[in-house]
Amino acid sequence: MTSIKDLVIPLPRTTGVYIFRGLGELPLYIGKSVDIRSRVQAHFRADNETEMMSQTMRIDFIETAGEIGALLLESQLIKQQTPLFNIRLRRIRNLYSIQLRSDAKGLIPEFVTGKDLLAETVDELYGLFSSRHSAQAKLRELSDQYRLCAGLLGLEKLSARGCFGLQVKTCLGACVGLEDRAVHDARWKSALADMKVHAWPFHGMVELIEQKGAWIQRHRIQNWRYLGTQCSHSKPYPVSVQKSFDLDTYKILVKPIMLGQARIEFAESGLNEVN
Repeated sequence: MTSIKDLVIPLPRTTGVYIFRGLGELPLYIGKSVDIRSRVQAHFRADNETEMMSQTMRIDFIETAGEIGALLLESQLIKQQTPLFNIRLRRIRNLYSIQLRSDAKGLIPEFVTGKDLLAETVDELYGLFSSRHSAQAKLRELSDQYRLCAGLLGLEKLSARGCFGLQVKTCLGACVGLEDRAVHDARWKSALADMKVHAWPFHGMVELIEQKGAWIQRHRIQNWRYLGTQCSHSKPYPVSVQKSFDLDTYKILVKPIMLGQARIEFAESGLNEVN
């Protein structure tokens, strides 16, 4: 029988992704850390992970030159391989965002996940939320704060008498024509402004570069889509090129890119996406 020591000792104390494997083909769990061995040891000590650890027969790992690469790889592998215990521990989630669309009457909110977003653009997306419920809760908070109509925001059903907020004077009456709908929607859009998902700040594809000594990894990014990684030491990662905008990838990349914390170079024209 394989001991904990036998499983842990071969693991590096470096950044990367680790994969717990049992008897089946699919992995039990996928995670990432800046210190793979230390993080795996923590799993063995966790009381609520006893079942997973009892099924673990081996632990694979993929080292990365930096933490961003580990985050991107972890996100991709979890979605591709759907490990059993990532689901149980609620590590797989679809981030939600509020998307505004217009009809003949005005703006309408929709709660969307990365799976819903087929276009490469991120126009009229607001916020990143762990669940549909938390996105709705934020809209309700804004509705109360800015005296918006909860009915027009899709948070409650409207009657002939308008929304409940109109009865208790927390709505200015856009639902029954007491306030111009355009004025209401402008106030609502202004309330959301600080949460707007950033437009892609570059013209075309860029490479986000992470380096560890002589080891260089170039993560290809375009319109917040992760296109793959070129590595100076090994073959490309086993990831799929993202064909559409992905909220999880956006969450990983937006801070280092928008705050100038990452090394960015423009990709050479004519180069293909990394497969």
